[in-house]
Amino acid sequence: MGVAADLSYVLAPPTALHRAVRSAAATRAGAALLAHTLPTLDRAVSTLSRGRTTACALLSGLPVLVVTTTGRRTDRPRETRLIGVPVGGTLALLGTNFGQARTPAWVLNLEADPRATVAHRGAVVRVVAREADPAERVEVLDLAELVYVGFPRYLTRVPHRRVRILLLENAVDQPG
Repeated sequence: MGVAADLSYVLAPPTALHRAVRSAAATRAGAALLAHTLPTLDRAVSTLSRGRTTACALLSGLPVLVVTTTGRRTDRPRETRLIGVPVGGTLALLGTNFGQARTPAWVLNLEADPRATVAHRGAVVRVVAREADPAERVEVLDLAELVYVGFPRYLTRVPHRRVRILLLENAVDQPG
């Protein structure tokens, strides 16, 4: 199987409310607001629901992953809630950072140590992240637009930096 199947990570068809929220979140103002508020809201809703859902999942209908990396400076576990893009049985993560100027810390953490865990609705999988090659990058970007309209919009806002696209592979499948 693959990471997406191991986590039962499935994209459901969006409702009218979900489409409206996704569209608003993809705007410059919506993305800026979410970048500052969503992590806290997601943690709170996740805690209250005992890990069953997040604010993002409730509002947008998108399934949310909890990616735990190792902090490159602290060597401590760092949790980030992200939307994955299913591709070829695995999941891709896009380092768009809501279209902000800086590369997100979770990307830098995975570049320093590609080992991580990914959780979704109670299932946890150990993974190794690797950067998508040019052909995979094109495929992921095509699929990403179908998952969330904000991904391509975010990319247009950060032409000064290379947005990393990381593919997650099962750690048990990795040598060594």
